[in-house]
Amino acid sequence: MTEPMYLSKSAFAARIGRAPSYITWLKNNNRLVLTADGKQVDVSASEALIRDTADPSKTAVADRHHKDRLQRDVYSQLSSQAEPTSTAAPPIAITPAGQLPDFQKARALREHNLAQLAEIELHKAKGSLVALSAVQTSAYNAGRMLRDQLLGMPPQLAPELASMTDPWEIEKHLTAAIRRSLEDAERMSSADLEHALTTS
Repeated sequence: MTEPMYLSKSAFAARIGRAPSYITWLKNNNRLVLTADGKQVDVSASEALIRDTADPSKTAVADRHHKDRLQRDVYSQLSSQAEPTSTAAPPIAITPAGQLPDFQKARALREHNLAQLAEIELHKAKGSLVALSAVQTSAYNAGRMLRDQLLGMPPQLAPELASMTDPWEIEKHLTAAIRRSLEDAERMSSADLEHALTTS
C-alpha cells in the first residue's frame, strides 16, 4: 500500500482541474480530507470521498428541479394537512463507524421509496387501495352483528317450531329464517363498509 500523498489546497485544485473556490466549497461541505493542522489535503482519501459522495447524473439546477417535481407530484398528494417537505439538502450525516454514507445507495433508496409512495397514491386515486383500519373495523362489526342475529334466532323460532311435528317443515322453516338473517347481515355489512371507506 502506498503512502498517502499530501498537497496544498491550491495544488489539489490544480490536480483535479478545479478553481480554489471549489476546494473551499468541498471543505465547507465535509467532502475534503485534511491533515490534522488543516493546511494540506490527503489526496487519495479526498478523491475517494469526492467520488463516493458525488452525484454525476445531475447538475445542481437539475437536482433542484427534480426535487420540485417530487414535491409537486408526490408529497402534495399525501395529505392536504401535511407540512410541505423541505427541498433543502440535509447536512451530511456521519455513520457511527466515522464514514460518510454511500451517496448512490442513498439516492437509489430514496428514489425507490418515492416511487412506492407515488404508486400508493395512484392506487388510492383509482379506488383499488383502502385504509386497513376501515376494513378491519367493518369486518369486526359485521362479525359481531352476524353473531347477534344468529343468537337472537332461537327465542324467535322456538314458539313456532314447538308446534311443528314434520321434520321437513321444521327444516324448511329454519332454512328460510337463517337465509333471511344472512341476507339482512349482508346488506347491513355492505352499507357499513361503504360508509367506513367513504368517511376514512
